[in-house]
Amino acid sequence: MSNSYQKISLYITQNPNDIAVDSVYVVAEKCGVHASGCVRFAQSLGYKGFKDLQTVFKHRLSTAALGFNARVRALEDELDTCEDRTEMGFLRDLIGRDIFSLQELLANISPEQIVKAVDLMEQADTIYLIGQLRSAPVVELLRYTLTMLGKRAVLLDAAGGLATHMAKVMRATDLLFAVSFRFYASEVVNIIEETAARSVPVVAISDSTLSPLGRSANVLFCVPEHEYTFSRSLAAPMCLTQALVVALASRLQNNSDAPRIPVATQE
Repeated sequence: MSNSYQKISLYITQNPNDIAVDSVYVVAEKCGVHASGCVRFAQSLGYKGFKDLQTVFKHRLSTAALGFNARVRALEDELDTCEDRTEMGFLRDLIGRDIFSLQELLANISPEQIVKAVDLMEQADTIYLIGQLRSAPVVELLRYTLTMLGKRAVLLDAAGGLATHMAKVMRATDLLFAVSFRFYASEVVNIIEETAARSVPVVAISDSTLSPLGRSANVLFCVPEHEYTFSRSLAAPMCLTQALVVALASRLQNNSDAPRIPVATQE
């Protein structure tokens, strides 16, 4: 794809609700391209024009859970009109946008994805974890919670330059759990592709179906990001990983009613 088509594709996959309701001129402005570029993009996919492409997203929106989309749109409108630039205002704004991200996560993740990912985690002899840059806290939390569940977990740490070499010991009976967002760490992408080529299953969390992680992942969780701050929030990916671990705990403990994760300081 050309650079402009890549921009449009990325925006569409991360903002499906906006595509359904915004005009082609608004979408083009947000993508940083000319409106005619959006029309040509739609035509390149086989649609007559941008409105025909929008129909797909309008149908998706109309079949959403009753009342859910209205709440999301109301919150989004409220955030767009927020003008409180005080210290407390920044906190309120970030919390509101995290709520919006969590609502989107709930709408975008399917039960089948959750089940398949937990199946792979349960069956794996060892779960290898990789996430660099700002994705690192997500896999650090995973290492802690999986270890406390008694599940073998190995963090492919970038320290010492050994991550690539450590990844080569993974077997088909193991699992690679990868987390990476724009701009994707090249070592993470390379390790995922090399690992998947050896038939090692991969569960990935990223920001788009266009992510390079998607080519190799058996399960890809897309957690759209919104560029509202220089340090994008990890609330949604953290929540998702915790949900996966709790679901795994319910199986390992044979307790679906009240699964729990032990803590290191527990007496």
